[in-house]
Amino acid sequence: MQAEWLWGLAGGLMIGTAAAIYLLFNGRIMGASGIVGGLVDGSGRATMAERLAFLAGLIGLPFVITGLAGTASALTTTHLTGSVPVLVAAGLCVGIGTRLANGCTSGHGVCGISRLSLRGIVATVFYLLGGGLSVLVFRHVLGVI
Repeated sequence: MQAEWLWGLAGGLMIGTAAAIYLLFNGRIMGASGIVGGLVDGSGRATMAERLAFLAGLIGLPFVITGLAGTASALTTTHLTGSVPVLVAAGLCVGIGTRLANGCTSGHGVCGISRLSLRGIVATVFYLLGGGLSVLVFRHVLGVI
């Protein structure tokens, strides 16, 4: 029996818990793009150590979890493509999109929806529509992924 959905459930629970803890201890929304953006543009100098610790956990925890679970394939492959240029282009598009939308799925989707923020709900709906449209076009029309 395949139980891959358990990984998604576990990840969702960890993100939700992390967002709640971040809000409780810092009084700010846990939006990854805002945390990274503050490091890049220099506006987050006062909280640089906190931002770097957050990013270290964000990057490092998947390695810890997959090491404990005994499977590293989740870190090196995706179910859509193994093409590094496509993954890099997708990452750049996501980064640009989060700056244009003033937030990412962790900020709008997890934190915004849980606070019943209309802006967060609307942004999340458009993220989902954009993601679905992208898969439709890039996989089924262009055959890139």
